[in-house]
Amino acid sequence: MKVQRMLYRGALMVAFAFSNACLAETVWIDVRTDLEHGIDSIEGDLRIGYSEIVSEVEQLIPDKNAEIKLYCRSGGRAENAAQALSDAGYTRVESVGGIGNARRIRGTDGVPAS
Repeated sequence: MKVQRMLYRGALMVAFAFSNACLAETVWIDVRTDLEHGIDSIEGDLRIGYSEIVSEVEQLIPDKNAEIKLYCRSGGRAENAAQALSDAGYTRVESVGGIGNARRIRGTDGVPAS
């Protein structure tokens, strides 16, 4: 399980670095638990638990000026994660509240990933 997670993180880092370098898009991060993410998620978004947010984002997104938008179930964990990233020097971080808000902002209302 640990090796599988490490391989997944490594592949994710390579894919993410390539896609971000090419597209320079907003990074969307779901800070809910694996269980919550498994039940409902937005396709293509990163999933990083709010308690691991700083260490994981520093590895995946070294650019402190990258635009990062965070969400969770209702907004509390996303706010905490946004503050932690801000304290770590990230300058363009925003909590958009819950997953429903993230969908509305992006025009994907009611379209959970399968």
